[in-house]
Amino acid sequence: MAKKKNKSRLRLEGDGMVFSTQPGWSMMPERETDLGDKANSKQLLYVSLDRKQRAGKPVTLIEGYSGDAMALLLLGKELKTMCGVGGAVKDGCILIQGDQRIKVIAALEAMGHRVKSKGG
Repeated sequence: MAKKKNKSRLRLEGDGMVFSTQPGWSMMPERETDLGDKANSKQLLYVSLDRKQRAGKPVTLIEGYSGDAMALLLLGKELKTMCGVGGAVKDGCILIQGDQRIKVIAALEAMGHRVKSKGG
């Protein structure tokens, strides 16, 4: 018979209590709701086609996003869903399989980003 693995997790950090002596300190940072819209309109994203180190297969590359990593992952997921293809988010760039430049540029402009096409 196989041994059952213990699936309980040990908590090593303590009970999660946070204490601060600074007046006016809160655990949740205050964020402006308009910040995301402003960031989208000011960002300049570059869309290009890349074939290097991919056995000649084309990949649409979106570069220049300056925001948090979670927003980049969500943007990548949304673009992959719109194009109906696979891809990845690596090193601050979004990689989408195939030549999807026209769809990606249209989708990014509809989201409020400024977009430039790089390369041919």
